[in-house]
Amino acid sequence: MVRAGLTPERLTRAGAELADEVGFDQVTVSALARRFDVKVASLYSHLKNSQDLRTRIALFALEELADRVAAALAGRAGRDALAAFADTYRDYAREHPGRYAATRLRLDPETALASAGVRHAQMTRAILRGYDLTEPAQTHAVRMLGSVFHGYVSLEMAGSFSHTPVDTQESWAWILDSLDALLRSRPRPDPHR
Repeated sequence: MVRAGLTPERLTRAGAELADEVGFDQVTVSALARRFDVKVASLYSHLKNSQDLRTRIALFALEELADRVAAALAGRAGRDALAAFADTYRDYAREHPGRYAATRLRLDPETALASAGVRHAQMTRAILRGYDLTEPAQTHAVRMLGSVFHGYVSLEMAGSFSHTPVDTQESWAWILDSLDALLRSRPRPDPHR
């Protein structure tokens, strides 16, 4: 019998909240069942297994983050867009550490193509169009920005920057200024080619 009120969507949202509380790696169907004070078996009419739950949380987090990034980017270009994009990722990671970790879950190719991950890539490329980058420089820049933003956020959340008196916000602004300068200094494409 299906417990009243339990749906895949409700379980996914509760799993995302649990991820923020205990860490994404600790989210299982068993942990979720304890949260609802139900037997594990009662959740299997909604979820296949813990991997299915984790995938659903990842898709939820990717969508939630993409919506926030899109709202932050509206009407912005250049360094302003770059900073809005990066700040939204960083703020989301601070507010929702488990969900942010879920966005890094490796998805199978079909699921990834149907996910909001595609929107993230499109928004990154939209920012880079403001810097007039063409391929393959645009792909290199997408990879660079992802590496810098995710790397910085991961190190900051792990406490790796707490051993120096220099404020992390000051470093973040310096990084964004440096990325903006680097992207602006790339050679422009020749329109006559």
